[in-house]
Amino acid sequence: MSPRTLLRSLVAATAATAALGLTACGAVTSANGGGASDDGSFKLASYIQQRIDDGKPMRIKLSYHDPSLAFATPIGAGMKKAGKELGAETALIGPTGGDAAKQVSEIQTLIQQKAVDGLAVSSASSDALKPVIAQAHKAGIPLISFNTDNPDSQQMGFVGQDLKASGEAQATRLVKELGATKKGKVVVFSVDTGAGWSHDRFGGFKKGLDGSGLEIVGPVNVGNEPSAAYNTVESTMSGQSGVVAVAGLDCCSTTAAAKWVSRSGDKDALVTVGFDLLPQTAEYLRSGVIDFTISQNPAKQGYEAVKVLNDFLTKGTEITGVNTGAQFVTRANLDEATVEK
Repeated sequence: MSPRTLLRSLVAATAATAALGLTACGAVTSANGGGASDDGSFKLASYIQQRIDDGKPMRIKLSYHDPSLAFATPIGAGMKKAGKELGAETALIGPTGGDAAKQVSEIQTLIQQKAVDGLAVSSASSDALKPVIAQAHKAGIPLISFNTDNPDSQQMGFVGQDLKASGEAQATRLVKELGATKKGKVVVFSVDTGAGWSHDRFGGFKKGLDGSGLEIVGPVNVGNEPSAAYNTVESTMSGQSGVVAVAGLDCCSTTAAAKWVSRSGDKDALVTVGFDLLPQTAEYLRSGVIDFTISQNPAKQGYEAVKVLNDFLTKGTEITGVNTGAQFVTRANLDEATVEK
């Protein structure tokens, strides 16, 4: 494909994703041989175009907000699989502990050093990453979000689960599990209540409980460290009465809450629900502590993030985003589900 043909594809891709509400374009200038054209559309960096013309493998990096989380492992596995199949050089990067400032600094270094041809970012704080996403756009580096969306930024697309819809689906299924006559409190936990993904998922959860007569307590922030998360769950639950259900909004608040339920002796009295399918979560499903969890297919997120960017760069394929879906996992279908090891 000639540079001119590729440029037409890039302009069309940006226009198409804007129509889907996945990008926010602005008139910016480039300091890196690429960036926005005079009409505000995206223009690929010249160094990336040269690598394409030379037939070199695309260097695609996935910046995850905290690679120390168990959820990052299947993301990395999917990323590596895509890299091997597509001939791309891939790497999962990001700050241990979820430090947004460190994540931004790491991405800025890649941009400045021209060390990346395509970027996918998952941010704990969408506001923190908006400026660096704009920097990548200005530098002519195609960037998408994965796992957590940045809808008001200059991203070119999103690969992951519809977070609001998944939160609503969790609450709707919870109401069915409880039955129409059971009323009381639902205590909700999250590893990071200040994160955009948590806010979106909880917003959907509240919508799903509208009109149910159930009272929401939380969301309660438990943090990433397992023992501290459990202690927070324990102290929260000790101060509550009339609780009929416990919900986790993510992998690790789910396991912390389930651990408390298993030790409390109330597993038959409480409906316990969560997200993701870590090995611990699977064991809690088998033992009847957790009633259901929702998998968002992290391996597919890693795979599709690489594929979307590589296809855009090497084939000029339009970026439209990928919804990786929400799969309900119960004890009945657990053997058919993929555990996120």
